[in-house]
Order: sequence, then C-alpha cells, then structure tokens
Amino acid sequence: MILPIKNAQKLSKRTTTFSSSLALRRTPELCSGAEDEKREEIALYFTNTFDTYTQLFDCLVDEAAFYQKSTPLRHPLIFYFGHTATFFINKFLLAKLISERIDPYMESVFAVGVDEMSWDDLGEENYDWPSVAEVRDYRAKVRARVLRLIDTLELTLPINWESPWWPVVMGIEHERIHLETSSVLIRQHTLANVQQQPQWPACKDSGEAPKNKLITVPAGSVCLGKKFDDAYFGWDNEYGQHEAEVVEFKASQYLVSNQEFLEFVEAGGYEHNRFWSDDGLSWRQFTEAKYPNFWRWHNGWRLRLMTEEIDMAWDWPAEVNYHEAKAFCEWKAEQSGQLIRMPTEDEWHRLCAQAGVEEINNDAANANLHIDHYASCCPVTHYQHGEWFDVVGNVWQWTETPIYPFDNFKVHPLYDDFTTPTFDGKHNLIKGGSWASSGNETRRSARYAFRQHFPQHAGFRYIASDAEPVDPNAYYESNRLLSEYAEFHFGEQWYGVENFPKALADIALEARKGKPMSRALDLGCACGRASFELARQFEHVDGIDFSANFTRLGAKMAQQGAVRYARTEEGDLVSYHTRTLEQLGLAAYADRVSFYQGDACNLKPQFTGYDLVLAANLIDRLYQPKGFLKDITQRINDGGLLIIASPYTWLEEHTPKEEWIGGFKKDGENYTTLDGLKDELSSHFKLVGEPRKVPFVIHETQHKFQHTLSELTVWERLPR
Repeated sequence: MILPIKNAQKLSKRTTTFSSSLALRRTPELCSGAEDEKREEIALYFTNTFDTYTQLFDCLVDEAAFYQKSTPLRHPLIFYFGHTATFFINKFLLAKLISERIDPYMESVFAVGVDEMSWDDLGEENYDWPSVAEVRDYRAKVRARVLRLIDTLELTLPINWESPWWPVVMGIEHERIHLETSSVLIRQHTLANVQQQPQWPACKDSGEAPKNKLITVPAGSVCLGKKFDDAYFGWDNEYGQHEAEVVEFKASQYLVSNQEFLEFVEAGGYEHNRFWSDDGLSWRQFTEAKYPNFWRWHNGWRLRLMTEEIDMAWDWPAEVNYHEAKAFCEWKAEQSGQLIRMPTEDEWHRLCAQAGVEEINNDAANANLHIDHYASCCPVTHYQHGEWFDVVGNVWQWTETPIYPFDNFKVHPLYDDFTTPTFDGKHNLIKGGSWASSGNETRRSARYAFRQHFPQHAGFRYIASDAEPVDPNAYYESNRLLSEYAEFHFGEQWYGVENFPKALADIALEARKGKPMSRALDLGCACGRASFELARQFEHVDGIDFSANFTRLGAKMAQQGAVRYARTEEGDLVSYHTRTLEQLGLAAYADRVSFYQGDACNLKPQFTGYDLVLAANLIDRLYQPKGFLKDITQRINDGGLLIIASPYTWLEEHTPKEEWIGGFKKDGENYTTLDGLKDELSSHFKLVGEPRKVPFVIHETQHKFQHTLSELTVWERLPR
C-alpha cells in the first residue's frame, strides 16, 4: 500500500534556517494521530534535522578545515559531514527497506567512527577522503532517497521497535546526536578554521556569578526505564526497569560557574595530586592540563565558544570533563569538611522530581535547550526549576554513574553497538542536555555517556551526601548471544568436538605451509579465536565482523589478555568464567591481531593484499554473497587462499533468494552451494583438494547444545 505525501515535492525543496526561536522541531510522538499527518510530521522532522546539520558545516571557513583534525581522538570533520548520511543508507539496507546502495565507497569509508576506542582504525593514512563537493552531492542524493522512502513506505501506527519506520526515526535521532558532537569538534578547531554564522548566535549576557549554596532534596524512590510501547523514540539503554530508594542529600542551587571553578584553579587544584583519581591524574599528566579545555589565557582569561573567543563569562557554567569535576569535588570536600561529590543518575532523577522539571513541548523551552535561545551557554541564573537552576539544559551534567543496562535490557538488532561498547565502567552518564541538545537528547529518559576524559558541552553540579555512590556495572559480560560465542571461541570442548575456530585456523595454516604468510584476513571473525590462532604463523591478522559487540570482545581479549562472561546454564542460572590467552597458549601473538567492525559486502579499501582470507560461517548470512565473492577476489594476492566454511543454511531473512549461491533447483536439477561456488569462483580460483565437513558444537544451556557440520573448501587465487 502506498500513501504518498501530497506535498512531497515541496518537502524535497524545503530548507531549514534559524528564522525563529523554534527552528529545531521536537522529536515526534509515535503512537497516535492520523497516519498521513504523521508521515508529513516525520518528513518535516527529517528535513529540519538534515538541513540544519548541513548548515552547521558552514561554520568552517574553507574546504581545508574539513580535512584538518580538531582533535587527535576523532576523524576530521569531513568524516562527520558524510557519516550521518551514510548511516541512513546502511541502516535501511540492513532493515531491507532499500535494496541498492547510492555510493558503496562513501558508505564504507564514512561508516564507523563513534568513540575513541583503541581498536578504532583512526590512522588517517587508511583514508582517501572524498572532496567536500562530492560529499555535498552525496548528501543531496541521500536526502532525496530518504524522502522518497518516507513518501512510499507503508505506515501503521504505533511506530515501535518492530516497525519498518523505526530505522527512519533512528537515522534522524542519530543525526541530532551528531549535530551536537560536531558542534563540539568545530569548537575544538583553531579559530582560523571557523567563522561566525548568524544562524548560530551566542548569548551576549554575562555578569557576576552567584554564590552557590546547597539545598536539601528529600529522600524518595525512583523508577526508571521505558516500556517498549512508549510513545517516543528511545535508544536501547533507555528500556527495561530500574528502581531504587534514594536517601536525602543536598544539591547545589546552581551549576558550578566559571567563577566558582576559578577558585579551584587558583588554589592549585591542577597541581595537587591528592585531588585526582588515578585515571584523572594520568590524564592530567599526559595532557599537561592546567585549566579547563575551553578556557584561554591572553593577559586575562578568555572563553572559546563554537566559532569565537570572548572575554571570560564568569557566570556561565564551567565546562569540564569528569576527571576535572571529580577533582573539584575532592577539593571542595577538603575546603568545606563535607562529603562532596557529583550526583548519581538516581539522585539526578530525584532532583528533577523535586524541582518539578517537565518535558519540553512546542513552546520555547524554560531551559537553555534545543538551540531555542542560543548557540552557546548562558548565565547559570537564567532558567529556574523549583529552588534550583539549570536542572536541565545549558550544559550536560556529569554523574558518578558509569552507564549500565537496566534489567531486561535488549539490543536493537539494527544498532547492536550503540550502547554495549560503553558498558565498560569507563563511560559515565551525563544528564540534562546542553544548549545544543535536541530531539531525544532533551527527554528525561535519555541516557548518554562519554569517556571520563572526553570534552563535551558538559559541566556539573555537586551534592553533599553521606551515601556512597553504588557502581552498578556488571563485571562479567551478560549478553546471552555474546556469552555463547565467547564460550564457543574460548571455552570448553563439548562431546569430544574440537574447538571450531581453532580447527579452521589449523587447516588454514597447514594449507599455507611453505608459502608466504604475511597478512591474513579473518572475515566474520566473531570473538576472534581464529584470528589469534592464525597469528601463530602470520605476521599480521585483521579480524572483521559486522557485530561491534563481537569485535569489542576480541579487542578486549587482545588488549587485556582475558575475557569474563556469564554462561547460561538453566533459566536465570548462570556460571561465571574467565578465559585468558595465556591458558590458550596465544598470549605471545596478541600484538599481531587487529579487530574492526565492517561489512563483508562493502569492505573499506585498505583491507587488501592478503595471503589468506578465512570466511567462516559467513557466506549464507550475507545480503549480497555474489558481490562479496567478486570483491574478495581483488583483495587476495596471487597464490593466496580463500577458505570458505559454511553449513549453507540459506534463509531469506538474511539473504534475498535471488542472491543465494545454491540450495535450489536450477534447470530442473539440484544446484548446491558447492556448485554455485565453483561457478562464481572458477575464473579466478582453483579448488584445492576435496570439500570436508568440520563439526562444531555451541553450548546454549547445560542441557541444550547445537551440533552442526560446516562444509569447508579451499580456493587458490590464480595469477592475474
């Protein structure tokens, strides 16, 4: 059923400007209303977001500024200019809403770059960035393609996790996040690389900072977590259940201002180690920080905004990372004789309830949120909430709580790495939103987290409490699928069947005996056992998997030499396990292995020049297996080997039937996957030896196991 928007052509030409104080539309309600009106509302939300994001990059002074990094921890801004557009196409393909790419190269090179994880391939020598004009042209094509999808996709309310419209809204909210984080990167750029734009006006108000004081927040309970039928879009970490009793505490009336933070700086706060945690001290010594990141000293204190530098605004909130905020609290505790710290997530919600904070509506926000008022901070006295000020808005507020999953947390299958890589105890929740926060970011249920050393439009308020903050992080990996694969790769053998990834690696190493073993690619590497095993002989091994959760676990094993997980035994009963590279005899080879998230059907160009490619239990899970076979041919050296292992479990939920390599009737006869592989590969490869069956067993519970046979074939690349 096709329900067209009557004014779709007008929408495609619509642009967004800050001509009013409410230029950024609110995140749409997804459960009720007329379907035609909801379709148009989402179309307007998309164009409003997409065009505003495009205009943000007008703050760069010239094309060179797109390619110069504003910080070593992130890609240059050209990446983020393209990234949000490719996100739509990659997610639409994954959701099977579209069947063709717009530009495979851009949709590969702009695909991944969310956090400064040590396993992220940030070396710029790996990238041949497109021109700014090419990216602008690509963005225009994506804009038209998304509007066409919105115009034609069948719409039935409510829009929930299972709805085909969910990835549409997901893509829009994803771009809202990058609208804010890209504004931070522009702020980190040198002034010579940026220019002021009238649609991004900074606040002009500044004066003497107020004297802060502590105000009591009574004890009470909090009940957090969204239901899956909630009326508004949410990221995976918002769903589930969490209840807690919060004891009485006192919260500072204002966010810590630049004036209040100056007292800490002038008291030698950045020089006295006793105020700093171990991680904070390491960060401070490495960066040689002596004051906040956006402060400047030019014969007097100045403040860097997004596109300009102004005289210090002493009554604006101090913008610092978690380590700096924590050190300030330690200093404040010493000065006051009270137990001073930042609030936990639960305490922040109690403060919101006591202050009477409500969700923003279509009126101008009573908070410095949503770019309703400024494209900068403003005085901490501007927006009052109950007895406090800036309980939400102005800057994000650091909490003591590392992000963790609520009970009954689930990963959305279209974005399995949005949150789970941050469940590491090193990403702390930030609450309340900043002047640049919009859409989902501004809702009280939002749960965003950043690395403790990371710069952001973030500050803090402090509390006095005798209660110790509880660290909710689970030490053991509890995601069931990930735990199953951790056991499959690094755990016990079951029923006498050899470890499958190790068995494949042994076969591969034997096949390469006496031949060059420089670089190998383990494609569909999952948790990486075969990658480590191949590194016994290969000088370097790249492990690539579509799931960032899998590659994260492999990277953790490489970096820390151990992984810990909870293995399901029966119902809710689990057993806890620690597996190490030392136990497996692989510790000496960890530095030869690198892990990356990637799409086997659209690999980045730098993944080439391999003596061996191992594709284990992969071919029957690809959406374009024929395209994969054609592409991988060019990435293998002459005489190199392609090893394919698969149970050939073809399912249309993974692979369109017209893309199946085999497993069907052709010309009235059985046509197997082996037949198809021969037809697809014979012009560039020769089959080495006979196919063989390699068994594997996956532990599901102590009473249930999967036993499967995977057919393995070895193909040698013919000379070019």
